Amino acid sequence: MNDIDKSIYAKKAMDLFKEGYNCSQAVFLAFEDKYHIDRTTALKLSSSLGGGMGRLREVCGAVSGMFLVAGVLYGYDDPKDYDKKTEHYARIQQLAKEFEIINGSIVCRDLLGLGTEKEGPAPDKRTDEYYKKRPCAELVSMAAAIMEQYILEYPTD
Repeated sequence: MNDIDKSIYAKKAMDLFKEGYNCSQAVFLAFEDKYHIDRTTALKLSSSLGGGMGRLREVCGAVSGMFLVAGVLYGYDDPKDYDKKTEHYARIQQLAKEFEIINGSIVCRDLLGLGTEKEGPAPDKRTDEYYKKRPCAELVSMAAAIMEQYILEYPTD
């Protein structure tokens, strides 16, 4: 994505992350003007997905936040509508692929260069050192920019 610096949502997501919100919350909340969910509910809904799903270091929280935005804006609600379900899953795979092409993975531990050893539940303190060693702020920004571009290409009704 070449237009990250121009993305309003990328900047908003990065600012939210730097305020202390987790990666998923930062991306999801950056798009709060696009959906009708109160801020507290949006934050709680996305809170479990930070740190690669509760610091399990699985799917990157920024990617999960992007998927939440896509679900709210484009998702399906009829479990028997297989065409809509297929269409939505194709959309999610497209967003994931875009992120993966740029970063090499959508998995948190891969993006952070961590091993397979499990970490505890306590989040790291957000210090200057944290921001120097973790690419999370940039990944949050990138996920938001990808989502913004998608919305521009496929506007909602």
